[in-house]
Amino acid sequence: MAPDREKLPSGATAATRRLRLDQPQPRRVRLVPEWDPEAFGRLSERIARFLGTGRFIVWMTAVIIVWLGWNITAPAHLRWDPYPFIFLTLVLSLQASYAAPLILLAQNRQDDRDRVNLEQDRKQNERSIADTEYLTREIAALRSGLGEVATRDWIRSELQDLMKELEDRRRSDGHVVFPAERAHGRDVDDR
Repeated sequence: MAPDREKLPSGATAATRRLRLDQPQPRRVRLVPEWDPEAFGRLSERIARFLGTGRFIVWMTAVIIVWLGWNITAPAHLRWDPYPFIFLTLVLSLQASYAAPLILLAQNRQDDRDRVNLEQDRKQNERSIADTEYLTREIAALRSGLGEVATRDWIRSELQDLMKELEDRRRSDGHVVFPAERAHGRDVDDR
């Protein structure tokens, strides 16, 4: 037998030998590069964060001042955008036309994250309310149960009332209330 066939369990073929479920498959070569759908969203969020900073406004202001200064004061043959500054208007319009959708995309992604967070908060609040209601019912059950339980003070007052009643009977009848005292030949007051 061939050495490969000796290693295979009975009934195994060459096809089952190649397919192993307990090991990761080797990476296949792809002709089309892989694309992360979240990469563009993350890039748009970074751009939107930069566009919303004071640093961007300062840089944009500096570029416009340099642009205007050069096209006003430079010799006529070195100016690339003469007085009506049409090219500057085009550049600013192009920048705005790209910035607006990127900012909207970043806002939509933030809205999605906020919606997920709100849903999680709502579920957590529901669980907290359910726990609170359960604990409230348990405390109410304990209170009603404690209303039926004899407390130390209640037992003490009942015993004191019984002692007074027995003492009153003893004085009024002249009888020994406690038979054990008669057997020993002593009275309660002899102690």
